[in-house]
Amino acid sequence: MKKILFIIAILVTFIQAQIITGAEDVRRYLPLLKSKNVALVVNQSSLVHGEHLVDTLIRKNIHVKKIFAPEHGFRGDADAGEHIKNSIDRVTGVPIVSLYGKHKKPTKKDLKNIDIIVFDIQDVGVRFYTYLSTLHYIMEVSAQYKIPLIVLDRPNPNGARVDGEILNFKYKSFVGMHPVPILYGMTIGEYAMMINGEGWLKKNLVCNLTVIRLQNYRHDLPYYLPVKPSPNLPNELSIFLYPSLALFEGTVFSAGRGTYSQFQIYGDPNYLKKDFSFIPTPNIGAKYPKHKNKICYGVDLTSKYINLYQGINLSYVIDAYRNYPYKKRFFLKNNFFDKLAGSDKLRKQIIAGISPINIKQSWAKGINNFKKIRKKYLIYP
Repeated sequence: MKKILFIIAILVTFIQAQIITGAEDVRRYLPLLKSKNVALVVNQSSLVHGEHLVDTLIRKNIHVKKIFAPEHGFRGDADAGEHIKNSIDRVTGVPIVSLYGKHKKPTKKDLKNIDIIVFDIQDVGVRFYTYLSTLHYIMEVSAQYKIPLIVLDRPNPNGARVDGEILNFKYKSFVGMHPVPILYGMTIGEYAMMINGEGWLKKNLVCNLTVIRLQNYRHDLPYYLPVKPSPNLPNELSIFLYPSLALFEGTVFSAGRGTYSQFQIYGDPNYLKKDFSFIPTPNIGAKYPKHKNKICYGVDLTSKYINLYQGINLSYVIDAYRNYPYKKRFFLKNNFFDKLAGSDKLRKQIIAGISPINIKQSWAKGINNFKKIRKKYLIYP
């Protein structure tokens, strides 16, 4: 078995080495930036062969005039939901404008004298990952102020998975803006094309979009990210479990923030099973974790077999609900669970004791309809 796993690891490494990201294919987009005033939408994942895109472009004499930083900030070390202040990049001296909090999209003043915008952020293929909402707003202002937008495409580590309820627009929020399932199986470039093509921008605006495509990529290829996409997704397992365990963000349960097993464990001080425990404490990306300094009893998924290609696993949140003694308090009163799920349907199904299989059957029609839309925008097989 070890020999087989070793061979698989070598094959994955070889296959991944052949993939060229949009950011790495500099020759294809550099001519579009020459003699232009450029704004970048980037974070710590925006790397070109280990060097930050900002540094690469400045070294190549591109006029980078502004950096727009999404949730978690330009360097990627801020809390989820934390207000990020505007600042100056300490390395290049380029002004940084936060696109989080109340200032979720650039203003006309922010874009003064900007000729072109470049978006380069690693996505993980999950609807409530807020970089999708940042992309939406960037596309909106691009169209509104007639500034061309370049999206440097990157692989989706969940690229082969399509699963989850389709978002009901009644529950539209910054953690879900489009009628797509939780797992949508598209790269960020394909997704941008879908936003444009389906008329999801305000007043049916359409932005002048260029996608710098990946080379040698397929959706079914395994892809392991070379850098953490955000502070609380530290490894491949957390990325694969994120679409399932992030639902706990709308409940009293912790999904491991404040530990070093974020989105790989779950628990609560009142969970009835006592086989495993952890204590959330402040760390990078979780200054105020849920149940701070309290013993949480729960489940450790780091040592369990996880099918990395299955869809959303509802057994975790259903197990937590069934083994929590104060069921009326399980779901937070701010409706955040419903926003993550895409409607109030999943919450009601869990309360009613509906099985995971039957819940997933209720998603099937929506997923099939979405796949027809998705197919129009797929660049890669």
